[in-house]
Amino acid sequence: MTVMQTTPAEAATTAADICSAPPRRHPRPDGQDRYTISEVVAFTGLTAHTLRWYERIGLMPHVDRSHTGQRRYTNRDLDWLNFVTKLRLTGMPVADMVRYAELVRAGETTYAERRELLESTRRDVLTRIAELHDTLAVLDRKIGFYAAESGTS
Repeated sequence: MTVMQTTPAEAATTAADICSAPPRRHPRPDGQDRYTISEVVAFTGLTAHTLRWYERIGLMPHVDRSHTGQRRYTNRDLDWLNFVTKLRLTGMPVADMVRYAELVRAGETTYAERRELLESTRRDVLTRIAELHDTLAVLDRKIGFYAAESGTS
């Protein structure tokens, strides 16, 4: 499949959608999944500052705390962070990501609004992909020109 051959959003979702890509293997099984912030940093590549900021702005408002007040993340949190990371890669504005998180917390009655937000983001991503393909074609032409002029291939 090429980049431009995408699966329609309708075909890619299921009733068990947990807002992430296909399930990844978690470092620990459910029930034993209490990760410290430093462990989450190691698993996700995000910084501790980013994780705290996500919590402050409402992207991660449900993080449990230990009896000493330390954050304890779960496998579900790791899945959510994976999804949020994908949203960031799409170029979705932070305000829209926060809005999406609010809609998720509001429950099933917000499915239509969530879908609309994701479809809008998908359209933006497809536009960016087309722009990048055009840019790549320009680069390929220039590289080909310089290769021909210098006698190398």
